[in-house]
Amino acid sequence: MPISIEEKKEYVKKFGKDSNDTGSSEVQIAILTHRIRELTEHVKTHKKDHHTRRGLVMLVAKRKKMMKYLMRSNSKSYLNVIKELSIRG
Repeated sequence: MPISIEEKKEYVKKFGKDSNDTGSSEVQIAILTHRIRELTEHVKTHKKDHHTRRGLVMLVAKRKKMMKYLMRSNSKSYLNVIKELSIRG
């Protein structure tokens, strides 16, 4: 199930610099984390859905790259995102 518009606006409001800031790394990491959590629940129930599992692995790799970039460019924001989303760094 894709992320709803209200949930996306909530992430933009929480992590973005203004209401139209959908491109910043913090917002993108938050949206990817939401999608990863939904797909993880799907894969737990549908164990033979290998196509979704591959997509999940690709999303995790993309989020990892974005977090690595955020750590290099703005470590204070990186620590805030990790704490707010309760993910490992």
